[in-house]
Amino acid sequence: MIPASRAARGIEVTAESLHADLGRLELQKKALERELAAVAAHLDTVHRALRALETILADQPEATDAADTVDTGRRRDTGRRRDTGRRRDTGRPETDTPSAIAPLNTPADVTRASRQSVGAKRTVRRTPHPKVATDPTYGRLTEQILDYFAQVGDSDVRARDVAVALGRATDSGSINAIRSTLDRLVGTSRVRRTGRGLYRARQS
Repeated sequence: MIPASRAARGIEVTAESLHADLGRLELQKKALERELAAVAAHLDTVHRALRALETILADQPEATDAADTVDTGRRRDTGRRRDTGRRRDTGRPETDTPSAIAPLNTPADVTRASRQSVGAKRTVRRTPHPKVATDPTYGRLTEQILDYFAQVGDSDVRARDVAVALGRATDSGSINAIRSTLDRLVGTSRVRRTGRGLYRARQS
C-alpha cells in the first residue's frame, strides 16, 4: 500500500506541475499573438506609406517635364515678341507725321465703352458658381459601423461580421470596403485593433 500511495502522490505532483506549465504557456501564447498582431499592423502601415511615396516619386518626372515644356513655350513666345518688336521699330520712320497719330476717342466712344464694361461686370456677377457634388456614401458607412460597434459593446469582431450585420456581405469588394473603413477608424483612434483582423469598439 505504501508504494502505491507514493506513486499516486508522484502522479498528482506531476499533474499539478504540468497544469502550471500549461497556464504559463497559454499566457505566453497570448502575449506572442498580441505582439504578432502589432507587428502585422505596423507592417501594413509601412507598406501603405511606401506605396504612397512610390506614387509621389513616379509623378515627379511628369510634373518636371510639364514645367520644362511650359518654360520652353514661354521662352519661345518671349523671343518671338522681341523679334516682332525689333522688326516694327526698324520699319518705323524717324519722325511721326500727324496722319500717323491715332485720333482721340470721342465722348460717344467713351460712353459706349463704359456701358460695355458695366454689362460685362453684371454678367460675371450673375454667373452662378458650380456646386461641388459630394458623395455621402463613405460618411453613412462610417456611421453605420460606429453604431454597430456601439451595439456589440466590448466584443472582438471581424470585417466580415460587420459586413453581414450591415447587409453588405454581397461580394469581396464590399467586405474590403468595410475593412478599409475599419482601418481608417483605427487610424483616427475611433476603433481598436485587438488582433489580426479583429476590431473592438474603443472605450470612452
